[in-house]
Amino acid sequence: MLSLLFALLERFLLPARASERAGWLTGCIYAHRGLHGPGVPENSLAAAEAAIARGFGIECDVQRSHDGQAIVFHDWTMERLTGSAGTVIDANAPELLRLPLRDETGAVVPGATIPGLRQLLDRIDGRVPLLIEIKSRPGLRIAPLCLAVRRLLEGYAGPVAVMSFDPRVPAWFRRYSPRVVHGLVVTDAGRRTLLARLKRHLALWRARPQFLAYDIADLANPVVRLARRRGLPVLTWTIRTPEDAARAAALADAPIAEGPVLTADR
Repeated sequence: MLSLLFALLERFLLPARASERAGWLTGCIYAHRGLHGPGVPENSLAAAEAAIARGFGIECDVQRSHDGQAIVFHDWTMERLTGSAGTVIDANAPELLRLPLRDETGAVVPGATIPGLRQLLDRIDGRVPLLIEIKSRPGLRIAPLCLAVRRLLEGYAGPVAVMSFDPRVPAWFRRYSPRVVHGLVVTDAGRRTLLARLKRHLALWRARPQFLAYDIADLANPVVRLARRRGLPVLTWTIRTPEDAARAAALADAPIAEGPVLTADR
């Protein structure tokens, strides 16, 4: 009985014909945080240029500075990628945009600094699709960052979508900026309990996403299969190995990948 109830809920919560708005997301390989590696820091303008040169779409992370600007940066704290102490949300944009970035080896890369979302949009200039993951955490208001992103996307002509683990984010864009394609990032983290499934359904109910970005480890499940049958694009992350790539090709519509798997056969 519960399985039937969940199946009915899934049909209700996953909108049909989402491909009419979000279909462009499929058939593309997205470079996770840009095409980064030694000498090219993640989420940097150089990583974006490297992805564009290879014909990849770009996935990036965005969070809010203390003065309300959209900053392209993954970690909440700055130490790993800049060597500086503190958090992004406690620093103002002018300070952040001057900070030099480090690559995956920990080396400072000359000329590479934290970019703002405006800088990244100007650099990409519609040449490849862009996925913006809006960072959130419990207790943090999402409206200021969503509004900052929306303002920067006004007038941007290239293919772009926003997504988040936080269902409040796609819900915000659905209500206040419906022209921006919005999706939900999902991981089950190995949890197969009834409570975990209920939480996933509550997230879908709140988000009403136009696409999903699903953890590669959890890709084989009824929600993904139903989403694809209903025309809801399913992306998957993070693809790092040939085995991951084969799984993504079989079960999803587009991979978000990083590392050697991106360039192995190109």
